[in-house]
Amino acid sequence: MSGRQLFGTDGVRGKANTYPMTGEVAFVLGRAVTSYFQKNFSKKPLIIIGKDTRLSCYMLEQAFSAGVCSQGGRAILTGPLPTPGVAFVTQSMRADVGVMISASHNSFEDNGIKIFDRTGHKLPDEIELELEKMVLTPELIPTRTGDQLGNAKRLDEVIGRYIVHTKASLSPQYTLEGLRIVVDGANGAGYKLAPMVFEELGAEVISIGNAPNGTNINKACGALHPGLCADTVKKYRADLGVCLDGDGDRLTIVDGNGEVIHGDKLIGLCGKFLRDNHEIGSTREVVGTVMSNFGVESYLHKQGLNFIRTQVGDRYIVEHMRQSGALFGGEPSGHLIFKRYSTTGDGILAALKVIESIKFYDKDLSELTGEIELFPQQMLNVTVKKRVPFEDVAEIQKAVKSAQAKMGDEGRLLLRYSGTEPLARVMVEGKDTKLVTEICEDVAAVVTKALG
Repeated sequence: MSGRQLFGTDGVRGKANTYPMTGEVAFVLGRAVTSYFQKNFSKKPLIIIGKDTRLSCYMLEQAFSAGVCSQGGRAILTGPLPTPGVAFVTQSMRADVGVMISASHNSFEDNGIKIFDRTGHKLPDEIELELEKMVLTPELIPTRTGDQLGNAKRLDEVIGRYIVHTKASLSPQYTLEGLRIVVDGANGAGYKLAPMVFEELGAEVISIGNAPNGTNINKACGALHPGLCADTVKKYRADLGVCLDGDGDRLTIVDGNGEVIHGDKLIGLCGKFLRDNHEIGSTREVVGTVMSNFGVESYLHKQGLNFIRTQVGDRYIVEHMRQSGALFGGEPSGHLIFKRYSTTGDGILAALKVIESIKFYDKDLSELTGEIELFPQQMLNVTVKKRVPFEDVAEIQKAVKSAQAKMGDEGRLLLRYSGTEPLARVMVEGKDTKLVTEICEDVAAVVTKALG
């Protein structure tokens, strides 16, 4: 990822109306995307543009759309739609490109732009680098005039396509009748349609996080803040709580006791369920990242499944799945990818598959996930002023070697930079809780001193 100036691990992201998340950059990026796909696929590319509920989405949506039109493309604006919905609609409408304007789980001040190809997959690094080159050198993009210009229209009914598609992921032998579910839309892209999906499948739905005002997306609600959902589950004696993040591509699940279920436990449960339901595929692989707990790896091995780790980011999980033929993967953060049904993480779809597993085994979620024992794990985020390769900082390397010597074969230490924020993440995992905490704090202190 080195040498990039615009694209990170998940598209372009930053503080809205501050470079690079400005209307000017969005306009040129719209031109660049249209020009690239003109050159390689279609004279008048069809480009789907979705968004979440941030105030800045109006500015960026219109700017990107203007860039598409100025370059001769055809833009379809969907309004608020989850990221997996944009990926699906791009495929369904046989569009050339899908664009999602969102900063996912970040607060409303931030925004971002993710781009999908015609198959609904995120663009590979080489195409992002080509687009970046065009944005930074706009004279590379040919100017269109006269009847070469394009057009845009708003098409709200595409949301219905996504709802029908998502509902179809639940096995027809099951309904949600008799279930009371709390659905937290994070005041984000799925605030309206997520409750509709569960209601149409028969559940009694209690909706929270469903009143976006442009500035309250992810604020004290949603996948990153499941406390409100947990309290609501207990208050209404619900069977389950489903919390989405701002763009709807990940989830946090709350069981009927009001307990938040760790994302790695969901990965373990869904891996076992897909195996028993003959949907795991011939590779018998579950694809995760370096962030997943050793406990879920051990559990899946006991189920006769292989656990493959990639670098952090759902796009890298999907890339491996496409190469190997694996059908399921996920991150502890709540991105769960069911390849038979979606090309990216989908919080609503994942919730339906978790519910299907509960019905399949006819057991409570707490009992099913209680079978999966996770190692103690500690992670600290350190704000950094500069991103220097960790191996190039002598004092950090000394701290890492000392930590590994203390843990031996019964733990691991992971250092990585956030792909979207100025943070270094220090993660330590092992059998001894006290030692894990001590090492994590010591290494974080060294990183803070060296890079903070």
